[in-house]
This record gives sequence, C-alpha cells and structure tokens, in this order.
Amino acid sequence: MREDWDRRAQEDASYYVAFGRKQQSKEEFFASAADVLRTLRAEYERLPAPPHQLRALEIGCGPGRLLLPLSYEFERVDGVDVSAEMVAIARRNLADRPNAEAHAASGADLADFADNSIGFVYSYAVFQHIPSRDVVWSYLRDAVRTLQPGGILKCQFNALSRAGDPPVEPVVGWSLRSGAPSGRTVLQAAPDTWSGASFRAEELAAFCAEQGLQLLSFDGFDTQYLWMTARKGFEAAEADPAEGCRLVGAANTFSSDRLIPQAGRFASAALWVVGLPARADLNSLRVEIDGQLTAPSFVRRRPAAGSAQVNVFLPPGTRTGAVPARLLLDGQNISAAIALRVTPAAPLIPRLVSVSDGVNLLSSANIESRALKVSIEEAPYEDASAVRRAFEARLDDCLLTVEDVFCVDPLARRFEINLTAPAELPAGPYNLFCRLGNRRFPHVGLRLAP
Repeated sequence: MREDWDRRAQEDASYYVAFGRKQQSKEEFFASAADVLRTLRAEYERLPAPPHQLRALEIGCGPGRLLLPLSYEFERVDGVDVSAEMVAIARRNLADRPNAEAHAASGADLADFADNSIGFVYSYAVFQHIPSRDVVWSYLRDAVRTLQPGGILKCQFNALSRAGDPPVEPVVGWSLRSGAPSGRTVLQAAPDTWSGASFRAEELAAFCAEQGLQLLSFDGFDTQYLWMTARKGFEAAEADPAEGCRLVGAANTFSSDRLIPQAGRFASAALWVVGLPARADLNSLRVEIDGQLTAPSFVRRRPAAGSAQVNVFLPPGTRTGAVPARLLLDGQNISAAIALRVTPAAPLIPRLVSVSDGVNLLSSANIESRALKVSIEEAPYEDASAVRRAFEARLDDCLLTVEDVFCVDPLARRFEINLTAPAELPAGPYNLFCRLGNRRFPHVGLRLAP
C-alpha cells in the first residue's frame, strides 16, 4: 500500500484522492470536499461536546483535504496515512494550522494515539482502497480504543459484493429493501490497493455489537459509498425503561409528505418517537410493519424536543392503505401501533442524470480522453447485463462502444455506463443521443477534444 500510494502521490495526489480531474488547482481540490464535509458535519449534534472542545482523527488523511477545513472547527485534528508522500503534502497544506497534524503511520493501526482520547474518528474513500479486510478490521478496533466515551465513529465502506466474499445472513431492511433490483453488481477482480475489500452492512453491525458500539445509522446500502455512524459507550443506559415509549407520528423520510410509496427509492418512513430508550440502536431495534419485521436504517435523538427519529425502509411486498407499524426493542414490543399511509409505487421513468468525460469527471461537456461516462436512474431492469443489452449511444451518427455497465445504487436503480468514442472520430462539437430500450433521452451537446 505504501509503495502504490507514494507513487500515486508523486504522480498526481489530488487526482487520486478526489478523482474529478487530473492536475487540479489547489482551490478546485479543496472545493471538491464540500459534500463529504456536509456529511461529517451532520454528525456534530451527536458528539459528546461541541467540536471546538474535542479532538478529531482522520484515518487516511491524504493531502489534508478534510483536515484543513475541520481544523477551524475542532480543538485539534490529526490524520494518519500509510503514504509518507501524502503526509508530506498534507503537512505543507497544514503549515498555517498549529492545531492540525498529519502523521505517517503503519497502515493498519492508530498506535500513536492514546486510549479514550478522541471525540470524533472518521474516514472517507480509504477503506475502499485497502485490499485486506483484516487491515480494515484492525483500523476499526483501534478506532474504538482511541474514542472517548460518547465519541462518534463515522466511516465509509465499499458495499458492492465481490466474488468470493464470505456469506452474510441478510437482514430485511438492509439487504432486501423494497423496490431494489435483485441483481447486485458483483466485483470480479481480486482486491488491490485501488479497488479494495468490500463490506456488507450486516457484518459491520455485528462488529458494532461485539465492540459495544451503539449503531446509529447506515446510508448507501449495496453501493460503493456505504456510510456507518456509531457511538462508543452506552452500557450505563442498558437498564433504562421502555415504559412510556410512544410512536407519535410518521411521514415520508425524504419529504414532509405523509404518503409513503410501497416500493422504490422513496419507500421509507420516518417514525417520530417519544420516550425511546437510550440504548436503542440499529442492532436492538426492529420495526414491525403489517406483521413483517424489518431493521431501521437511522436513529437520531433530539433532546431539545424530547423525541427521536427512526427511519425504516418498507419491507418487500408491503400493501397499500393504512398499514400498522410498531417498535420492538430486543424482541419485545415497546409501543402501540401507528398507521402508515402507504400508496402505490410510482412507475419507473428512466432519466439521464449526467454525462462527463470518463477520466476527468469535472470536464463537463468537453470530452478530453475519448472515454465518456453516462449515468442513468430508474432503469426498469434487474441487472447491469440487461441495461447493457438495452442501452445504445451515438455521437451524431457514430455508434459508441459500451465498455462497461455497473449498478452504483440499486435503490435508485442508478447505473453508470462507460463508453468509448472511436479514435478516428474528428475533434469538434457533437450531439450525444442515448436510448434505453424504447426510452430516448434528450440529446446532450458535447465537444471532443483533439
């Protein structure tokens, strides 16, 4: 890992960390962190104290893309990286921040950090590049060690299946979500230092239970970007009573609407709970929906309001109408039922989401590499091979070669399609015409670079 990432850092560190464009400017590189920063900052209200009173630690800090902005928010931020070249770049980027430091590390542990000393441990786009599952588990165990009681662990994993992965017992609500295609993308190549090991939500949940972590949320099931949030130390709350727990409302998770479609990407209910026991998490909670038990994907308490929010995807086959839902904790019923207003699922309408250069993703309509990446959503097909057979793309009258198709989000039925333009096609302006089965998308104006 060290050799490969030192080489990548020397070649183009910004591209390999935020692979939107080669030879990015410093401003462009740091601006690319905006979405990740929003995801991390959403966890601040869970922290045991305000960020300016806490120490944060990043696993796989690279050139400091996240360390720099977070150094203005935390009392101190530290980052570790296996690559000495990446660490050297990070130190230059952090030269004006006395409360931020990048550390060259072993690549498998957090040995430089004391027990119970960190309030927030996070990692993004790192574990997906580590080929050894044992190394990732080692990092996670050491993260638990370094977290202070009440500290938050926020990490991103590749959750795409890989041929030869160990079998995992599926949990309804995480692996059998309503409306998702049954055929998941399976990575065939052996893991390396670019396309690393994969992890399922079920085995991460088991790790949290073994380590005494309170599992608070999963987001991005069955995608390359599965986020997990967990809290250290909730043993003192194990005896808190469940009496008085009440479901007081339910709505669509993604809007304020009370209607919840029975299947598809928006088939998720946000349940509002009063008196939710403090020990409740994704491992101990279950939601019974019309007699079917399913696991929630998100738990957040709102102390100021005296309530909590529990999000849950509807299980497969949920009927329409007024559907009863209730909460169970450790297998015991803790609430009366509340009615969910379930509506028929909307028809799938395929959409062309984006078109970009296949290498320089930020190049917009200027195709510099002769490779194109097309993203579509709500494809009415169960797997990538069916999408490949149904998809066609042309630059004006020139048929493009489909190199690869894979599912990046089964819930949104989002597929990425990689295309190649013929080398003999002259540079200049073109219209891209795409078709998926009988669905013809509006054309997109592009320019082939020389």
